[in-house]
Amino acid sequence: MALPTTPIRMRLGKSEKPEMKIIGNKESNRILISVSVLGSSGPIRIVVSKDELVSVVVGTVLKTYAREGRRPILGCNHDDFVLYHALDGSNGLNPLEPIGSFRSRDFLMCKKQRLSGEELSATPGRKMEKKGMGVWMPCLDWLLSLTSSE
Repeated sequence: MALPTTPIRMRLGKSEKPEMKIIGNKESNRILISVSVLGSSGPIRIVVSKDELVSVVVGTVLKTYAREGRRPILGCNHDDFVLYHALDGSNGLNPLEPIGSFRSRDFLMCKKQRLSGEELSATPGRKMEKKGMGVWMPCLDWLLSLTSSE
């Protein structure tokens, strides 16, 4: 008993092979990065161009974060956030540099802390500093807690 011939069976006969596109040895301009958001359950993985600016990547992460319905709700203003290297959280990345220039695939994103002059001077053990000086401390504390718990 022969099976009825279907259009699929006719297209995928034994003599026919599907065409495969050969990409070659070109180096891809796109990279997969992983961004951990402070306070979130896990990292966000996105594919970006190496030439994308850090500020654009932060905006993309915020959109992806909101689309996935993650908590806590962060907002959509990319100027309120700083991107750091995951292993070296001492300095925030320059928002005007391309993401591919940092030779890293793992990043940490934190919300900027904005303290007024009164709050900053009332903080015990702190001298009067510029507003941006204490931005990375919570991120660094979080990173140190991860390394000490292992």
